[in-house]
Amino acid sequence: MAKLYFSYAAMNAGKSTVLLQVAHNYTERGMYPYLLNTGKDNQGNEGQVSSRIGIAKKSDMFSKEEDLFLKIKEKHSWQKIDCVLIDEAQWLSAKQVWQLSQVSDELKIPVMCYGLRTDFQGKLFPGSQELLAVADELREIRTICKCGKKATMNIRLDSEGNPVQDGPQNLVGGNETYDTACRKHWKKMVGWKKG
Repeated sequence: MAKLYFSYAAMNAGKSTVLLQVAHNYTERGMYPYLLNTGKDNQGNEGQVSSRIGIAKKSDMFSKEEDLFLKIKEKHSWQKIDCVLIDEAQWLSAKQVWQLSQVSDELKIPVMCYGLRTDFQGKLFPGSQELLAVADELREIRTICKCGKKATMNIRLDSEGNPVQDGPQNLVGGNETYDTACRKHWKKMVGWKKG
């Protein structure tokens, strides 16, 4: 039975690296993994999934308005798809998450989504919120805080490396823009106050 999976983590946990390893495993066995992403990338890597460790693989792009069920169904009509791999899944719309559930339920193709769970303010991304509610299986990819505990929170940094608390949710960036921390150190770094 095909399932909808959501693998989530904080920044710099290796989500794209894991996705690329899964794609490699499918390809190595003569199967076709269909890679998709939104193209929201701070490195200008449109049309591919890339990892900070230097590996990349070609992918198709999708927009927030696109019907992913129809896109995947059409591709599957002329190219057998053995799995769908979605990078930066936090940018999915709620409607697209349900479309991906159709892919696994109706087309019987496993769909594996990789993305952030929360933003720099500790709030769920819309795509992540829907995936947490709808996915058949949830998987946490772990990274660590500077203190050695599991990092679950993202910290947005200004141009001088200072934590910021305000701004748009959809600011894309890398190590120069974001850091990760455990919840305790995130609260300390962003100046979190009760209630």
